[in-house]
Amino acid sequence: MAAPSIDVMEAGIAGGDRSAIGRAITLIESTREADEVRAQELLARLLPRTGHAVRVGITGVPGAGKSTMLDALGMMLIDRGLSVAVLAVDPSSSTSGGSILGDKTRMARLSREPRAFIRPSPSSGELGGVAPRTRDTMLVLEAAGFDVLLVETVGVGQSETAVHGMVDTFVWLTIPNAGDELQGIKRGVLELAELVVVNKADGERAVAAERARHELASAFHYLPRTHPEWQTPVILASALEGRGVEALWGEVLRHRQTLERSGELEARRREQRRRAMWSDLEHGLVRLLRAHPTLHALLDSLERAVIENRLPTRGAVIEARRRLEIVVR
Repeated sequence: MAAPSIDVMEAGIAGGDRSAIGRAITLIESTREADEVRAQELLARLLPRTGHAVRVGITGVPGAGKSTMLDALGMMLIDRGLSVAVLAVDPSSSTSGGSILGDKTRMARLSREPRAFIRPSPSSGELGGVAPRTRDTMLVLEAAGFDVLLVETVGVGQSETAVHGMVDTFVWLTIPNAGDELQGIKRGVLELAELVVVNKADGERAVAAERARHELASAFHYLPRTHPEWQTPVILASALEGRGVEALWGEVLRHRQTLERSGELEARRREQRRRAMWSDLEHGLVRLLRAHPTLHALLDSLERAVIENRLPTRGAVIEARRRLEIVVR
């Protein structure tokens, strides 16, 4: 069966056709050179219809209840007449590269809603737990008319800078008695967070949750603000019981209004696009270097030297750069 034309996919996406959306995302995720060319042609056509959605990133350690919160939040938004797309980025299998988790089963109610779209996507080992084509997938979903884009990240300790670099509001979920809210690996995430939610604030955990909320709120007075007019709020929630979900959305909208009022929303998105271009360019150049017949052999040789401890890593980089300069000349 022949692949659908770009015209057909564009029309289908504009009409909100789910099969067209799915085919477009599959095309975007493909690493075949011919598919990459077609994907970029499609995205160029879709760009004029993008940019309107509210983009929210949600992260947190495993067990923080991210998927339960997304399910509850998505259902609330749908009840308000909005359409919701969730990009749930899974840890990739170290052997097969496939997704380990089953996102649709973890968002049981939302997955049955006709105005919701859930796309599990393997992270492919990329730093920050964000799938390489997540940004492009977001453009497809915006062009399809979705009002809210929710990006769930892996949240297993990697840098979350990547997801912060593609959303308007970055939400961090934590739980009572997590024990390390203000230590080590979480410090960097806290500095990026525009909203913190202490989830599972129910039952016997209610007192511990309030204590965690107070400690985190106090900590943010000593951390740099993500925006001069925005003090990161810390709220309590129980996704399981549906409490705090409306407050979460209210803070997301208040943050968006703050960015719009100052002109920061468009400035932020412009900077995100600039950084995305350079990030994609770096990835593309590495692939190009690996594919070059002369440099490929050199890189293999340098890699062996580093592995066998005959050459420091920086020395390998310097030698590769020197040889690349010769080739370019």
